[in-house]
Amino acid sequence: MKPTWNRRDFIRNTSAATLAAMAAGVPVASLLSSCGSGKKKIASTADTVILLWMAGGMAHTETFDPKRYDPFEKGMEGNRVLSTFKSVPTAVDGIHFSEGLESIGSVMDKGTVIRSYVAADMGHILHSRHQFHWHTCYEPPQTLAVPHIGAWIAKELGPKNPVIPAFIDIGQRFTLGEGEELKAFHTSGFLGNEFAPFIIPDPSEGLESVRPPVGMSAKRFEKRNQLYNQLIQNSPLGEFGSGYQKESLKRSMEQAYMLLNSPEAKAFDLNQEPKASYDIYKTGGRFGLGCLLAKRLTEQGARFISVTSEYEPFKGFDTHENGHTRMIGMKKMIDKPVAQLIKDLDKSGHLDRTLIILASEFSRDMMVEGRPDAKVKEQVKQPDILSDMKFYGMHRHFTDGCSILMFGGGIKKGFVYGKTADERPCKTIEKPVRIDQIHQTIYHTLGIPEDTQYEVEKRPFYTTPDGKGKPVMELLA
Repeated sequence: MKPTWNRRDFIRNTSAATLAAMAAGVPVASLLSSCGSGKKKIASTADTVILLWMAGGMAHTETFDPKRYDPFEKGMEGNRVLSTFKSVPTAVDGIHFSEGLESIGSVMDKGTVIRSYVAADMGHILHSRHQFHWHTCYEPPQTLAVPHIGAWIAKELGPKNPVIPAFIDIGQRFTLGEGEELKAFHTSGFLGNEFAPFIIPDPSEGLESVRPPVGMSAKRFEKRNQLYNQLIQNSPLGEFGSGYQKESLKRSMEQAYMLLNSPEAKAFDLNQEPKASYDIYKTGGRFGLGCLLAKRLTEQGARFISVTSEYEPFKGFDTHENGHTRMIGMKKMIDKPVAQLIKDLDKSGHLDRTLIILASEFSRDMMVEGRPDAKVKEQVKQPDILSDMKFYGMHRHFTDGCSILMFGGGIKKGFVYGKTADERPCKTIEKPVRIDQIHQTIYHTLGIPEDTQYEVEKRPFYTTPDGKGKPVMELLA
């Protein structure tokens, strides 16, 4: 039986892992240009990755895998309810999405829907633990700081444009609930600071991230930069860190300074976008503007961009009650911006070499917590008979059937992979996909070998656990 970790355990162990990573010193293979086994180089089909992260647990039966629709009736049986929205057609015959996602459905002729992602069984379900697992491919806690998939990609491929940060994270604030847990995987881990995410909490203030504070002269900024470098030298990392760690931090500072003085910094200024385009993305609020910023940064040569709907406990997709009503708002937030991002990159010619992924840490169900054969402690009081509209929706965490969308970057068009049952429990019944397969499929499109590894603490550390992950070749055109 797997151990049950509470939030305090998670923070303590991931904090310890950060210190362990510093103690580990330099990864041996980081001195090499390649750390694979020498297999034949993979021909890449993508240069850039955009991850659209639906934080909080997006219900598959309410989005991209609709089931039988039952409208709300006072006194109805909860076990009857599989979808609280009608099924609507997409641009591809035979593929239906849930009502409210018509715009994304209109571009499904450009992508694939995976309907059989199975999230890990890690005991009592915590969002931050499953998000850690999805983004790093490793189950927490770990004995060292594990790199985010964006950091792996930044390390292996380097920046497309030396001025634009290779790994950019948009939309997540760390001043909210579970902020420390989220920080645990927003990291480059042992790979070094230069591959860490360039974090932009609010896309509307992206320009503020790449220029000195208002009123600060260039001379004063230069002096402050020199003082900051001195502080770094006198910090614990500067005093006790390895040569590799110091050099990596130095390069990250140089890259940031270079961006401040570059014309490419204008890509972060959303006011430069034509009003007609800006207004379409604005319909999604901060998430929609994050998609707009991702488009602009892709066109300027970013390597990996994550845009999140933002995880905050009991908000967004974290629907513990009023699930149907909340999903109406969440669909409005993501539908037009996601579709417009795909259309714009297709029009500019970037979609062919840009892999776009839309995913969530797990799904939701009205009655089942966890999965049918591995139920866990129920976190929501969901009555068998629905007496109030607030109980109408998917409020429990479900890990045995989740949907993922993929567009561009060599992915098949108008394609469905996997299947879930049409009756509760709506679990995966064909072609289950695990997180190591998702990661290796992404790496494969980028030309990164399956056996990529680094030697850390005298043992190999792979992009996926034990280097056993394999890409799902059937997803590739």
